[in-house]
Formats: sequence, structure tokens, C-alpha cells
Amino acid sequence: MHLVSVVDSESEEMLDEGLAVYFKAPKSFTTEDVLELHVHSGRAILSSILHSISKLPGCRLAAPGEFTRRAFDAGRMDLTQVEGLRDLIDAETDEQRRWALGAAKGAVRDEVEALRQEIIACLMLCEAEIDFGDTEEIDGDVVHRAKDRAIALTNTLKEYLRDSRKGEIMRSGIRVVIFGEPNAGKSSLLNWLAQRQAAIVTPVPGTTRDILEVAIDLGGLPIIACDTAGLRETHDAVELIGVERAKEAIRQADIALCVVSIPELEHRYQHSCESSLEKKWPSEILSLINSQTLVLLNKVDLATAPCPQQLEEYMGILVGELRAKPFPVLEEEDAGGQRWWWSASVTTGEGMQRFVDGLLRCIRKRLELDSNGYENKREPLIRHARQRMHMENAVEYLEQFIRSVDGKDGHLNVVLGAEELRYAAREIGQISRAVTVDDVLDAVFRDFCIGK
Repeated sequence: MHLVSVVDSESEEMLDEGLAVYFKAPKSFTTEDVLELHVHSGRAILSSILHSISKLPGCRLAAPGEFTRRAFDAGRMDLTQVEGLRDLIDAETDEQRRWALGAAKGAVRDEVEALRQEIIACLMLCEAEIDFGDTEEIDGDVVHRAKDRAIALTNTLKEYLRDSRKGEIMRSGIRVVIFGEPNAGKSSLLNWLAQRQAAIVTPVPGTTRDILEVAIDLGGLPIIACDTAGLRETHDAVELIGVERAKEAIRQADIALCVVSIPELEHRYQHSCESSLEKKWPSEILSLINSQTLVLLNKVDLATAPCPQQLEEYMGILVGELRAKPFPVLEEEDAGGQRWWWSASVTTGEGMQRFVDGLLRCIRKRLELDSNGYENKREPLIRHARQRMHMENAVEYLEQFIRSVDGKDGHLNVVLGAEELRYAAREIGQISRAVTVDDVLDAVFRDFCIGK
């Protein structure tokens, strides 16, 4: 590392003073000769230096992801490490950073390679039977041993696939959809979570017409909080579209959070002579509440009888009528003795910390996370849809192999089964190795920032 003056390549005018670091091949990120200039970050400085360098023969700006692509082509990284590096650059929370760093360091690559080697071991047994099955040098049960290992491997892959897409969810963000009646405090809750005025809040019902998404870091977890249009019967064509979009968002949510106004709830219970739950809870809300819905009773500061016993009665009637259960993955109650609903005031902040703590606990239970992430459990292997597709294909080929060697044709079925194993090994290999077409590689690298 040397202190240098950076000068224009033509006029020799001094542009900046900085540090120069030379990495001699192959001891660089790309395995090529690399010169790094560490200069001040002012826009004018960077622009003038880049302009000057671009005038040198053979020099040009790097394409998006080009340095990483060169490292990949040189064998410095595999595809899972490339994807991990991209996720590390894009990480917005500590949990995302930790997961991405593990992938970038090769954690996913090592597991994938172990799976591929196990398939190759099965293939080796089949090839031995094909080539030497008629001699006494090979045990007669080699195919059965291959089948047993393939069955165990198939079960392992299926276990990876039964992860509820946790890896993809943690990478892209956990969708928490906030819904409820107009003026229940949904937009105020979104603003409170975002710690800024992300949504317009007015006393006029129906202010929110479309879905508003805000990415936030909540307790280290990547959350995409979604504010939706208030659910009610309406003849307004624009508002009706918003209501339908809200219902669709709720159905696709990772976490559905219903916000209910306590004063409105009290009014319904006190002035409804009928015992029907629909007269006390709006039908638009009831149709969307299920056993996995979380509920926030808002505006506790405006309630006429905000005692816990009264709120327990309101929620108890709801649970009894709908035959709903507490959030299914929760086994213990929170500090307030409540599992799936909380009372608070977004305006005053009363009860909001307890609500946030409970919400985080629900999310961590849903994703099987503890307070330190996957401390006691294995992290999901699959982080991208591309990886899931290849693993699903590998399972299909392995199952085809198992069926092939269960047949009665003996030697011929082993030959066909061996081919299925080759396809399975190729699919697993494509998760991390350079055995795929250029357009797939281009899709992986093009999302990088310029250069890196």
C-alpha cells in the first residue's frame, strides 16, 4: 500500500491524493492482476478519476457484477457464494447479513457438494453392477445398497424442501399485512413501525386506497409491513379495487395482523341486541380471521372500559364463535398472558412495546428462529428459487431411479436407473457449479451494483 498522487492521464493535473494497492495474480479477488485506488469519495473527485482512467488504452468501466463474474469464471467462487455475496451487499438487517455471509463463505456450497457426492456414490454402485455384475468380484446386493442410500438421500432433500420457503422469506423480507376496518389505526401503526410518516393519516374513512409497503428492520428481522385499504362495503369503484387488493394481500401474507378499534368494538357490543357475532364483528373482518391471524386492539386510550377482563371477554367470544385457536406455533404466553392478541394505543404508545415483543416472538416461532437466529436448528439450505427448482428436479430423478431398480427386468433397469442418477447429480451440481447456460449466469450477475 503506497501513498500516491492521482493525476490526469493527459494533462497531468493532480486530481486527488490517496492510496494504491497492487494485488499480483493469482492473489486477488478475480485471480488477475488488480490495482486498487483508495481515494476520497467526493462526486467530483470520483467522476474526474474515472473519466481520466477511461482515456487510457484498454481501460473501461466494469459491467454490473463483472469482477464477481471473473472470480466465478476463474474458480474463485461458485454460484452459491456469488448469490451469497449479492445478498450480503443487499442485506438490510443483521439477520440477513449473517445468513448471506455464511453463504458467501461457502456454507451452502459445502452442503450441496456433500449431496452431490452421495448421488455419485450411488451411481458408482450401479456402474459396478453394470460393468462387473456377471462376475464374482461384485456383491449381489450393490444395487439394493444404492437404492437404500438413494431413499435416505431423497428423504434428506425432501426435508430441505419442507422449509416453508424460510430461506427465500428471510432473504426477501417477511410480509406482515395490516388489515381492518377504516380508521382502525392501520396507517398509524405502519408509521409507528417505520418511525416516519410513510402513510397519510386522516380522520376521513377510506384514505388508504392501495397497498403501501415499507421495508423495516424490526428486532433484526427484515419486515415488509403492508398497509391496506379499510375493509367495508362500498360502492366507490376505486375503493372497491383497493378492498379486493387488500383481501388478496392478506391471503398471501406471511403474517396477517388485524387492527381493531376498541371504541368501535365497545360500541358494537353495547348497542347490539343480537347475540350473532356478525353484528358485533364486521363480516368483512370475520371472513379473513383464522387460527393464524394476529390481532391488535388499538385505541385503548379512548376506550370507556379498557380493563383486561372486558377485552378478554371480547376476544373470548370471537375465539369461541369462530372456533379459532391461539397462534398454533406458540407454546408459551407472553409477559401479559396473551398469545395472539394485544391491546395498545398507537397514538400514545401505551402497550406498543409489548405488542412488538409479541409480534417478534410470533415471527421467530413461525420461522423456527430463537433470539439468536438458528442457534439450535440447521439454517435453511435453500435461499433462492433457482436452488429450489434444481433440488425439486433432483428429487424427481432420484424417485425415478428408485422405481427403476424395483422393477423385474434387472440389468436393463439398472442401466436406466444409472442415467436417472446422472441427471440427479447434474441438477444438484447446477446449484453451485458452472454447469448451466449463460443466460442463467447472466441473471445471477446482472443484479450486482456496477463493477462488483
